[in-house]
Amino acid sequence: MTGTILNRDQVVFRRTNAHKGRHISVTPANSATRHLSYGRIRLDAEVPEASFDAGGEEVGLVCFKGTATVTVDGQAFTVGRYDAMYIPRDSRVVVKTASEVDLAELRAPVAQRYPLRHVPYTDVTADPGLHFKTGGPSSSRTLNMLLAKNVEAGRLMAGVTWSEPGNWTSWPPHEHADLAEELYVYYDMAPEAFGIQLVYTDRLEPERIEMVRDGDVVIMPKGFHPNVAIPGHPISFLWVMAADREREDRKFGAVNVHPDFAQAPSGLEKGR
Repeated sequence: MTGTILNRDQVVFRRTNAHKGRHISVTPANSATRHLSYGRIRLDAEVPEASFDAGGEEVGLVCFKGTATVTVDGQAFTVGRYDAMYIPRDSRVVVKTASEVDLAELRAPVAQRYPLRHVPYTDVTADPGLHFKTGGPSSSRTLNMLLAKNVEAGRLMAGVTWSEPGNWTSWPPHEHADLAEELYVYYDMAPEAFGIQLVYTDRLEPERIEMVRDGDVVIMPKGFHPNVAIPGHPISFLWVMAADREREDRKFGAVNVHPDFAQAPSGLEKGR
């Protein structure tokens, strides 16, 4: 096991939704990620606008709540709950709201420039390969693939998953460290609610066991990473992956299931 996953302050980030305005919480400079950066854009009447440059990175935006106008190099789009944007490198981005909005901002460096895409959530729910339920009686959850096979990109893949109360997700345990790194962002969780996130390569001595609450982030540079909600509460999380090799390794659903559970399907087959 590499030291990065053992270094807690590089893989666990708390309350990343606490800042108003635009705030980047996770970068390769302060975490165990090699490519991924993550932050939040929280705007309201007090702070109604944020702007930034993509630079040499592709950018994904996922809306957790509210509405905003996202303008990319002069093209304006309306973004609401669970809508997403893929923004190519070298773009200028302005986000404005007339009410309030909470967006996740995802970034990864790329050499090429891929097409700008606005992804309405209604398009996702209409496609059974992007919006589907999976898992058994104690691992039932809903997957929404927002920036995946529906979007041409270099490294970024992202979507949201929510469980039934008390259920496991990311089950059976799987990993994909030979293709991509990943992080989970927990959101829409009640103040008293929490989940348990595991990250492990050794089933007897897991490298990471964390209580996770609203706004928390756990990074999985490698290792199996199942999680579970407490009874009476679901868990909801944004999953974000960055392919190791641009384009070539951008393959959602290509996972290695833990050998103890390899007889069961991963549950991600529809999303491939």
